[in-house]
Amino acid sequence: MNVRKMRLFDSENIHSSEDRDEFEKDYARLIQSPAFRRLQGKSQVFGAGSGDYYRTRLTHSLEVSQIAREVARKLCKTNPFLARREHPGLVMDPEVVEVASLAHDLGHPPFGHKGEEVLNEILTAECGMKYEGNAQNFRILMFLEKRAGSDSGLDLTAAVLLAINKYPFCLDHPGRLKGVYGMEWEGIAGLRKAWGMPDGVATLEAQLMDLCDDIAYSTHDIEDGIRAGKIQMNPSLFEDDRLVASVMQEIVDDPGNAVMHWEEVDMMQMVRQALHHYLQQWETVYVECGREPSRTRREMKARWVRKFVSGVGIIDDPVTGWKRVTFIRDGVQDLELLRTMEILKKLAWVTLIKDFRVQRLHKRSEIMIQRLWDSFRTPETGRLIIPPDWLESYERQRSKWPWERMVADYIAGMTDAYAEKVYAEFYASRSGSIYERD
Repeated sequence: MNVRKMRLFDSENIHSSEDRDEFEKDYARLIQSPAFRRLQGKSQVFGAGSGDYYRTRLTHSLEVSQIAREVARKLCKTNPFLARREHPGLVMDPEVVEVASLAHDLGHPPFGHKGEEVLNEILTAECGMKYEGNAQNFRILMFLEKRAGSDSGLDLTAAVLLAINKYPFCLDHPGRLKGVYGMEWEGIAGLRKAWGMPDGVATLEAQLMDLCDDIAYSTHDIEDGIRAGKIQMNPSLFEDDRLVASVMQEIVDDPGNAVMHWEEVDMMQMVRQALHHYLQQWETVYVECGREPSRTRREMKARWVRKFVSGVGIIDDPVTGWKRVTFIRDGVQDLELLRTMEILKKLAWVTLIKDFRVQRLHKRSEIMIQRLWDSFRTPETGRLIIPPDWLESYERQRSKWPWERMVADYIAGMTDAYAEKVYAEFYASRSGSIYERD
C-alpha cells in the first residue's frame, strides 16, 4: 500500500471513482465542500464585506496555495534527495501542498483571530475545553464535513492530512497551545505511526505550507493595509518611535520567535532598518510605476513575494535530526530574511489589527459571539433555535461530542455575515420572514 495515499476510512475506494489520482480526489472534495465556500465570508484582516478589494480567508487561502505549489515545484528541481522519496514525510508533491494550503484556514471562526480568542476563552472558562483554529481544521475535515458514503468528514489522504498538521501534537495534553483535539489526534497519530514520523516534527509539505502562509501574510496584508489607508507610506509613520516600539513589543511577546535568536542582533536597529528599507523601496517603485499607487502596491507585493520565495530551501536540522524548510543562504538558515519577514508581519499587525477602529469591530464581534453562545448554551432551550440538521447529526453521534462542543462547532462554522444575521434575529429590532432560508 502507498502510505501517502491511504485513507482512514474509505481505504478500498468504494465510494470514489478510480479514474483520478487520489490527490485529485482530495482537491475536488475540498473545494466542493461547504466549509471551503464559507471562507469567502470570513475575515482575513478587514471584515468580510468591508469592500470589494480586500482579502478574505478564501482569497488568502488561494494565494497561499499558488505560492506553495510553485515553491514545491522549485524545491523538487533543486533538491535531488526529494526524488528518492526515502521517507513518506520527506516528499514534496506540489498537488499535496496545494490542497493543504487551501485547507489550512478552515478552522477559523467568524471575525478573524478575535473570534478564535473569544471562543477559546468561553470554552476554557465554562467547560474546561479548548478552541484552536488549527485543531478545528481537523475537526471539520475528519468529523463535521460530510461526503457521499461517509459520515466521517472528507476522508482525505494521509499525505494531505499530515501536510495540514503543522503542529503535530495533541492539544489536550498539558501545556499545549496549538495542535489537534484528542478525538482527531487518534487518527493523525495513527497515520504518523504508519509513516514512521519522529515525534514532534512536521512533514516537509506541512513546513512549506506554513512558511508560504507567512510569506502571504507578510506581503498581502500590507498591500491591503496600504490600500485602506491604515499604512501611510511616508516617513512620519515609518520613522515614528512608537511604531518601532510596537513592532518590537509584538516580536518579544510572540513565543514563536525564539527560534530566530533575536538576542544575537540589535533588534531596534534591525526594525528601524527594515522599515526604512521598505519605505525607501516604495518611493523608488512609486516613481518607476508612474506615481500610480495601485501599480506600486502590486509591484511591491510581487517583489517581496519573489524575494521570500527565492530564499526558500531545505536544510538538515541538527536539533531534531529531521529536515527543515526555511530560508537559506550559502547552505545555512538565513535568519536575517526570517527576521525581516517577521518585522513585516508585525508591521501589518500593529497598524491594522491594533488600529482603534478595528479594535472597536473586535469588541463588537466579542459581544456577538458571547451572546450567541449564551443563546445556545443550554440544551433545553438551545435545541429549539439550532437548525434541525445540526440536531440530527448531534443525536446520531452524540457519544462523540458533548453539547457544548457542538455549539462551538456551530458558531465557528458561521461566516461573519451569518453570525451578524443570527445575532440580529435574537437581539435587534428587525422585521423579516420566517421563510428566509438559512
